[in-house]
Amino acid sequence: MRIDAHQHFWHYSPTEHVWMTDAMVQLKRDFMPPDLRPLLDAVGIDGCVAVQARQNLDETRVLLALADEYSFIRGVVGWVDLCSAELPAQLEQFAPHPKLVGVRHVVHDEPDDDFMLRADFRRGIGQLKPFNLTYDLLLFPNHLSRAVRLVREFPGQPFVLDHIAKPRIAEGIFSPWREDLLELAKAGDVYCKLSGMVTEAKWKQWTHDDFRRYLDVVVEAFTPDRLMIGSDWPVCTLSGDYPAVMGIVMEYVRQFPAEVQEGILGGNCARFYGISE
Repeated sequence: MRIDAHQHFWHYSPTEHVWMTDAMVQLKRDFMPPDLRPLLDAVGIDGCVAVQARQNLDETRVLLALADEYSFIRGVVGWVDLCSAELPAQLEQFAPHPKLVGVRHVVHDEPDDDFMLRADFRRGIGQLKPFNLTYDLLLFPNHLSRAVRLVREFPGQPFVLDHIAKPRIAEGIFSPWREDLLELAKAGDVYCKLSGMVTEAKWKQWTHDDFRRYLDVVVEAFTPDRLMIGSDWPVCTLSGDYPAVMGIVMEYVRQFPAEVQEGILGGNCARFYGISE
């Protein structure tokens, strides 16, 4: 089973999708499952994991309803208020849904770089494991050292790093991203999504060579057994179409044995998120 481990759906709202800048005008419309299905089919992907893009409980409800309607949505990474005293009730409400596989908070947009080390946020992370929920780390490179501390505090909690922590690919910068990434990979049960790279490169001017050295670092850090392909569709369309974006990783993994390729292209995602055939 091949899975796109990271994509989004939304009904566009200018008051809720405030992260979309003027340079992202092509994203300011609805993107829904019927738009994605033919793209998955075109590159031989069987299903996807839909990830939150808004910080409210309605986002989680909408994504789970879509997952009920469209069987190719194999999992949902939703949003709950990890800092709230109401978190236990929110988890009780959403966690029984079989397709809720994890949660995420848009940490890299928080004005406080130490947000994930706040006591209330850490208390929230500590409540996920009893509900069998994973956590997606959405970070910039400067957050990686904080993430190392967070992961070490919760050794039994499964984490996955989104978008290889968004290194500055357009500028060819590796340090301290590489060193901190290696530390994060050693810190605990952490996987990594090979996603979101094209929007950190020069939009629509990149080549596969721009990503190979970064992918080499990620393989060194996490080993192929903890990597999963993701498109970050439709955000990725700012810098490349779906087949081209997925082709970056599909071409890169051809250097590995067939079983390793299948792990990165779907098996590792299924194992991490608990997705069954």
